[in-house]
Amino acid sequence: QVQLVESGGGVVQAGGSLRLSCVASGTVFAINDMGWYRQAPGKQRELVATITDDDYTTYVDSVKGRFTISRDNTKKTVYLQMNSLKPDDTAVYYCYAYIADTIVVSRVYDYWGQGTQVTVSS
Repeated sequence: QVQLVESGGGVVQAGGSLRLSCVASGTVFAINDMGWYRQAPGKQRELVATITDDDYTTYVDSVKGRFTISRDNTKKTVYLQMNSLKPDDTAVYYCYAYIADTIVVSRVYDYWGQGTQVTVSS
């Protein structure tokens, strides 16, 4: 059984920073792509950033230059460093990962965290 647990959300003033973490636990044999989505009230879920197992990253245009995604494979963790936060960044942030939970590492499934609230006040 695999679980993703997020931490690091909170309330911050505009211009401030937060660092989100997401740790995978359980029967993890391999982790492929990882990333972060967010969903604000009344809005569709939005893909914020992704990182492959060889550290290739992508970002939605609205966070480029402000957010940085990274991963530590030894800790089975993905991070999202968020700087210069804006009120529009307010949302619940969800991490995901494609994980092989058996020795057949080519067979991966997507797992999701429970979400962490980020609130940016103006």
